[in-house]
Amino acid sequence: MQTSKYLIANERDAEWGLTVSTVGYEEIAPGDDYPTHGHADGYYFTLEKGRVLNEYQLLYQPEGEGLFRSASAGEAHLKAGDMFLLFPGEWHSYHPLSAVGWKSHWIGFRGANMDHRVRAGFLSVSHPVYHVGYSGEILRLYEEAMRVAQVEAPYVQQTLAGVVNHLLGLMYSLERTNQLSRNHEHVDMVNQARRLIRDGLEDDLAIQDIASDMGVSYSNFRKLFKEFAGVSPAFYQQELRIQRAKELLATTDMSVKQIAYRLRFDSPDYFSSKFKMKTGMKPSEFRAQVR
Repeated sequence: MQTSKYLIANERDAEWGLTVSTVGYEEIAPGDDYPTHGHADGYYFTLEKGRVLNEYQLLYQPEGEGLFRSASAGEAHLKAGDMFLLFPGEWHSYHPLSAVGWKSHWIGFRGANMDHRVRAGFLSVSHPVYHVGYSGEILRLYEEAMRVAQVEAPYVQQTLAGVVNHLLGLMYSLERTNQLSRNHEHVDMVNQARRLIRDGLEDDLAIQDIASDMGVSYSNFRKLFKEFAGVSPAFYQQELRIQRAKELLATTDMSVKQIAYRLRFDSPDYFSSKFKMKTGMKPSEFRAQVR
């Protein structure tokens, strides 16, 4: 069983940064033929020849198992709860295991926003399969995409672009959270460090001392922290201090000098330099703007 909807987008839609071309769902029972028929020209493929698309497609298998092959990633086993991303210009082929079958949702799209994420290294042809697990939220988003596509109301492209961005964000974050959660000790360590940094913004708290107190080298601690938080512990600490400085500038009559030393910056000049680097304004200019 297959249900799909193909959409068109105009030049104005493309300027939004992402447009959707197809939304679909299929349910393949054990022993059923695959691929199913009913795909539009340019989408149908055979298992042996595979295909090359001129768009991205994001697929999710909440049930079943299968195999995926691509030119850059080779062969991968797909299991229930996996998502995989197809890239434009990249040869690929995939199918459910005949003895198992699968349920599969997909959405096809293209646009400058997605191209930028690939160039920035967030997504790569060498890593197309994401182990996110079963997610009711992801299923709900695919179902919402199908509902919106079927109705095809005004500005449907902008609505669907939002769904795609939400799906991509969930896929990216869920896999990394799952990877990190396999080592609860490391996750607890980073969470404890974040709490200590946040609570110690006005203390002489050295990041190296946190690592030492936790019994790990600074280099390993920094690596674990950045893997989990996305930034180094020193950067995290400075960002929080800048945020706290904004609060003090907006809600108190403390001088710039007092705020600088209260938040443990080396000097008022150093504080002003870092503040302007982050906000584009001197502390005094920020205060004048918000008060």
